[in-house]
Order: sequence, then structure tokens, then C-alpha cells
Amino acid sequence: MSTPRLEIDLDKIHHNARTLVEQLGRRGIAVTAVTKATLGSPEIARQLVRAGVAGLGDSRIENIEAMRRARIPATMTLVRSPMLSQVRRVVDHADVSCNTEVRVLRALADAARTAGRVHGVVLMVELGDLREGILPADLEDVVREVLDLPGLVLTGIGTNLACQNGIAPDAANMAELSRLASTIETTFGISLDVVSGGNSANLAWALGGADLGRVDDLRLGEAVLLGRETLRRDPVPGLATDAITLVAEVIESKVKPSKPWGTVGLTAFGAAPAVVDRGDRRRAILAVGHQDTDPAGLTPGAGLEIVGASSDHLVVDVGRAAIAIGDELTFQLDYSALTRAMASPFVAKVIRVSSGIASHP
Repeated sequence: MSTPRLEIDLDKIHHNARTLVEQLGRRGIAVTAVTKATLGSPEIARQLVRAGVAGLGDSRIENIEAMRRARIPATMTLVRSPMLSQVRRVVDHADVSCNTEVRVLRALADAARTAGRVHGVVLMVELGDLREGILPADLEDVVREVLDLPGLVLTGIGTNLACQNGIAPDAANMAELSRLASTIETTFGISLDVVSGGNSANLAWALGGADLGRVDDLRLGEAVLLGRETLRRDPVPGLATDAITLVAEVIESKVKPSKPWGTVGLTAFGAAPAVVDRGDRRRAILAVGHQDTDPAGLTPGAGLEIVGASSDHLVVDVGRAAIAIGDELTFQLDYSALTRAMASPFVAKVIRVSSGIASHP
């Protein structure tokens, strides 16, 4: 079988999604499953829909278009602010988009009217992480603009935390989001369908017994695919953390000194790492590197240690393990490693299902 490859267990992904839908559903929160790390894989999307998610979210309109072509029966949300150059594609294929800029909203409205459609809008609010978002003081003005634009309907508001600066969802910022939702409804005499509290970083808050206020939706990617929350990358109880793994092939296995020699300069990817002299060690080189994934996001099996990587090579200290040329080693991935591996044309994608294996180059 081709290497390197991602092995994707659809049964485990379905289990993770279903478990989260049930747990959060008991708290009054729906799950929007985020498919961006899977490049909008129709096979994975179908499992998410079967698991009962409220809808699918993706940051690339190209992925949403792929799921539309595959006739995935789900509400589709573009979770990244639309590019002006893509507004027609957004209104043609996404039911809803997350937005922060009035100029983009006006362009979406024009495109929606031209296409004879009504496009849903979730306004994203800045609550401290300093990625995308409308400042709370400006929110009412933007709401007023949306309500005055034929072709658009205000679906709700949302926020994003933890991605840019690691700001955690907590009682204070979630209460602020709820307050803003209630203020908008009172001021404008409307009802918001969605108050989206964030992503997989919200799970400890959402499942920990806190007062959820108005929050009724979470956009979950990492928890569904990798079984982990994102603040500390801790496993979420009851979820599989090995639904997707990376398999790579050994192309060299030799005993070498652990400390390099000669004049030290920059490596292919920056400054040379500090090295501890551990004497002679058996090292395996695998045919996978930065061009295929994020090596820093890989976790090898017990007794193995990643000691370096270049564009095309991953160097692993294998200790006393009997590793031979042609052997395959399996790694767990974090979200960074997963997104890059899924996007790499050099990494095969192998989907495992109950009845067998379906390979995708």
C-alpha cells in the first residue's frame, strides 16, 4: 500500500461526531461539524451527517462546492469571511457565511439578488483573541446594515477564540456573547437562530456545567476528527483519538552518533536545534517531511522519538526497536499535521469502513 498515507477510520469519526452531538445536545447546543481539515471529503461528510450534526462548516468555498457536487444533504456554512472575488460562488453554494466587513456584506447582497437567492449571515464578534471579528461597540451598526440589505438574512452572531492568541472561552466572554445576542434582539425586534460560541476549545466550558446563556451552537473540527480539545490538546473523554493516523515508510536504518560534527549554520528550516550527545543511537529515516505534513505535530509510538525533519525526511530515534528498511511506522497527528497532510498530493488517503478499505490517491 502506498506511503506516506493517512488512514481514516470512518467508524471512529462517526462515533466521535455522534458522541458530541448527544453530549452537547443534552446541554442545548447543536454541532456544526467543520470539514476544512478533510478538504471537504464527501465520505467523511456523509458520516458526519449520519451522526446527526446540525450542519457542515468549511473555510474554503472549493470544499463546499465539492460536497455540493457529491450531493451531501446538509446546511453548508462558510466559516471564513468571504473573499470579495468569490462572493458569487459563496451565495451559489453556501447557505450561510460568517462575516465581519460591511463592504463584503454589500457585495454578498448584490450577488444574492442577482442570483435570485437569500443568503444567511452570521456576524462574527471580536471577544479578545484578535483574529476576525467586529468590535462589540460596532456590532449594532453592522446589524442595522445587514437588516437593510435585500438578499441577506441575519441568521445569528458568533465568535472565535483560542486560534490566534490562545484566549480561552470562559464565563466572562461567553456571557458577553449572550448579552450581545439579547441586546440585538431587543434593539431590532428580531430573533437570532444561531449564537455560535466557538470551536473545540469550548468543550470544557460547554460540558462542564457552566451557564451557557444564549450559546446554542459550536463549530467542531479537531474534536470530531482527532478526539481532542484545543486549549491543551487533552483527549475528550469517550472519543477516539486515533480516527486518523499517518503511516510512513523507513528508507534508512543505521546506528549513528547522536551529535553532529562540523561548523554549525542554519538548517533548511531555520536555526539548528540544540542537541544532547547520547552516544551512538539507531536512527530510522522515513520518507515524509515538511512538504507532506507538520513534523512537529506528529507523535510516534512508544519508545520512539522524532529528532529532526527536513523537506522530505523524518529522522526518528528508534532506541532498541528492530526497525528495517521498508518497515512502516504509524504516527498520531495534531490538527496542524492533519491539515497539511490532507492537502499534500504526496500523501495517499486511505478510508477504512466496516466492509473494507477504499483508497484515494
